[in-house]
Amino acid sequence: MRKRFVIVVDLNMVLRIMTTAPSSATIIEGSIKLMVIAVSKILRTALLVSLLCVAHGHAEEEQEAATVTEEDRLLLDTLEGKGEAPQGELLEYYESARGYLATPSGDGPFGSIILIHEWNGLVTRVKQVADALASQGYIALAADLYSGRTGSTTQENMALVMETLAEPDELIANLNAAATYLRERDDSNGLVATVGWCYGGGVALTFAIGGEHHDGTAIFYGRLLYDPEELAKVSHEFHGTFVAQDPMIPVTTVDEFAAVLREAGIANDIHVYDPVAHGFWLYVDRDLEANKEPATHAWGRLKGFFERVLTSDGE
Repeated sequence: MRKRFVIVVDLNMVLRIMTTAPSSATIIEGSIKLMVIAVSKILRTALLVSLLCVAHGHAEEEQEAATVTEEDRLLLDTLEGKGEAPQGELLEYYESARGYLATPSGDGPFGSIILIHEWNGLVTRVKQVADALASQGYIALAADLYSGRTGSTTQENMALVMETLAEPDELIANLNAAATYLRERDDSNGLVATVGWCYGGGVALTFAIGGEHHDGTAIFYGRLLYDPEELAKVSHEFHGTFVAQDPMIPVTTVDEFAAVLREAGIANDIHVYDPVAHGFWLYVDRDLEANKEPATHAWGRLKGFFERVLTSDGE
């Protein structure tokens, strides 16, 4: 009778068979030897593949770590709520406006960034981001559009928003003064860009259309315009970051805005992140698990944008 064996073999049983049935034992012994050789080859191959996968994983981790600089980590930590206390200084650059100035080490010349706050005003997180941008080698001036005031409730924030949006010329004059101050610094290379969030994003777009010449606009969310004639007044590259989960700015309106920019011949980088919500970048710590990866990607895009528009050779 032919005996059937499974891969997991009882070796004691095999020995008994070999001693009681010599003719069959020879066949079984040969089969066992072949099976052992085959299993050994499989194990060696599996071990080699495993080692290669581990090595590849380590290489990917090392490559990723190499692309995130110490300065990048400072900024990303700030977005996660782990930033240090603000290190810069207050600056009266326009009438009653008291902005926050952070400067890089060294002699320059440096490009400059105007940070335009959200609807609650010039708060600590914006100042910390200014510090982080200074560590990247930019003169960072966080503008004050509320004359030193901040809001702590929805009602207070909306009152400040409505008060200032009612006087767009005043907003533009404020930001013109900020840009002039930055261009005229001895350590400035004369190039200025803006970045704004929510309320500040809409103001940055208004400034791109109606303000003095500057060299780049980056917005996170914010009010959009769709008038080709108005957007044609933008004279520089435009960078926009939006989210799919934003009831105030549906993706269809972002698509329309991007189409008008393209039609006007304005260089742009418009990106919609999903599934994150409004405010995901400046406050990654609101939902660290969901926000961390897209926020890191968004910083990579923003970093490249600043490098393009704020260096003399555009490289």
